[in-house]
Amino acid sequence: MPSTRLLKRIVALAIVVGVGWKNSALADGVKIRSAATFYASFDKRLDADFAGGSKTPRVRYDTSQRGVYEIRDEIPNTFKIVAANGVHGGALSATAALPNRGRLFFAADDNISFRPQGWGGTFSVWINIDPNRQLKTPFCDPVQITEKRSSDGAVWFDFPDTKPRDLRFGAFPALAAGDTAIRETSPRAPIVTVRDIGFRAGDWHHIAMTWSDFDSGKADAEVDCFIDGKSVGRLSKRRIAMNWRLEKTGIYFAVNHIGLIDELAIFDRPLSAVEIRELHGDAGLLARLKTAQKPK
Repeated sequence: MPSTRLLKRIVALAIVVGVGWKNSALADGVKIRSAATFYASFDKRLDADFAGGSKTPRVRYDTSQRGVYEIRDEIPNTFKIVAANGVHGGALSATAALPNRGRLFFAADDNISFRPQGWGGTFSVWINIDPNRQLKTPFCDPVQITEKRSSDGAVWFDFPDTKPRDLRFGAFPALAAGDTAIRETSPRAPIVTVRDIGFRAGDWHHIAMTWSDFDSGKADAEVDCFIDGKSVGRLSKRRIAMNWRLEKTGIYFAVNHIGLIDELAIFDRPLSAVEIRELHGDAGLLARLKTAQKPK
């Protein structure tokens, strides 16, 4: 019979081998890529590389009538692809905010795995920005997914009008008829705030947000927020329903953003903390999706 010391060594070796196998299995990114429903590399064009729905971005402008928007196909020249300047390959460069609250978006229909009986997901993106020096507007939303607005059925992250700028993650439930939106300053607001984020131009940062049990009808929704592979806060045991009509919902990006954006992706489940670290550790992990034909 092996000695106690030998048994301990055998157990320790088994753990090391197991961990090594797990990390090796994750390293090729197959499991992560298989969860993707949408991916825009911004390497050579603004169009998405991988999508179940439309790959072509459009622009939404406000009109004088609340809730009525003008949709245009023409992309303003303030948005350009800059080759070899991304965190991996090219990147989207935004040099100015658009008039009339203009914002780029991809159609959410067939690009997000929303299910009215309950669902989860993740968004992931890389940004390169100095929010204190470059932004010219009170708010900037590098990513916002919504049918209506940021306080009515929306997930997003933004740089708000603080000095110095904070970074916030929001997951606001859809409003029922007659309801009033929760104020963003309320202690009840479904927001995770990272104070004085301190990003600098020239530095790339990975931002990710995961969620589970949205639209379940129960107070069991969970939201986890990550910066550069590390958890920075979470929301727990919330009743959060998007109630989206996907044909009217948009994946808005680079809203009032001045700087670079790269590797925008949506997934059909909440990625694990380990998988988020994998995405942060390998900026090109999703690149193979550029040759995929359709979401798996």
